Amino acid sequence: MHAILTVAFPIFALIGIGWLGGRLRLLGENGTAALNGFVTWFALPAMLFAALAQVKLHEIVNLPFALVFGGAMLLTYLAGMLAARLVARAGLAHMSLHGLAAAFGNVGYMGIPLCIAAFGPQGALPATLAVVLGAAGLLTLALVVVEFGGDNPPASRAVALARVARSVGRSPIMQAVVLGMLVSAFAIPIAAPIQRFLDLLASAAGPCALFAIGHFLSDQGVPREWREVGWATFGKVVLQPAIALALLMVAPPMDDMWAKSALLLAALPSAANCFVLAKEYNRFVAGASATILLSTIASVFTVSALVVVLRIG
Repeated sequence: MHAILTVAFPIFALIGIGWLGGRLRLLGENGTAALNGFVTWFALPAMLFAALAQVKLHEIVNLPFALVFGGAMLLTYLAGMLAARLVARAGLAHMSLHGLAAAFGNVGYMGIPLCIAAFGPQGALPATLAVVLGAAGLLTLALVVVEFGGDNPPASRAVALARVARSVGRSPIMQAVVLGMLVSAFAIPIAAPIQRFLDLLASAAGPCALFAIGHFLSDQGVPREWREVGWATFGKVVLQPAIALALLMVAPPMDDMWAKSALLLAALPSAANCFVLAKEYNRFVAGASATILLSTIASVFTVSALVVVLRIG
């Protein structure tokens, strides 16, 4: 109970007041967009850059963690694609978006604050690597599959793939990660005023991101596409951490914090990016929205249970 109160409760309490603020319309009609914009373009990149710039690269490149977390994410994505095919006879693009909802967790907005709350500042390291694996790995793969399974003629697919590459390259999160790695690799010192500025900006990332999740969820309607949503939600909060646990048993040994982080991060709910992409391609839109809602509700219990079982806090 103490672990739940010290680690899990603050996380979900912030999501809860964000939901309440959204229901009461305290931030106006564009509150979610404004919060997401601040976190995505300013606070979260500052946090990731500061975390990477202050460590040695060998401390962040953890191959056993990448095998466990990345492998669980990829296998869950493939299972989600298969489920969409069997349940809804979906096409390739729809299958990819369903698989993404089942596998792409809310690591940036929820995972980083959770790991820092659980393990202290060092917890940002596995969460940051998880962000890179998700954004540069699974998200890119899912976009490529969507493009190839969409309505574009073959002649335009090279252009579509170039658009995917540009989209990933323009991501402020990926830019912050690359810049932080360069500063670390070349041991570039950061002036004290700049470091203080980054610390102030980064400290807002966790609370604002969690509040933004709740605010976003307050706008979601009654779930539809129940069978697909049920499978995607099951994949995200049950299957993915189960696969991560299985892989952890056969992977090379790693530090206790990294091992526990792999399991916690695998159990996180679906990310809002899944809904954004579904809406952009006009496939699995209501299903992605419902998966985010239901997986977030379910994660209150699954993440809290993991915190207790793993004896965190």
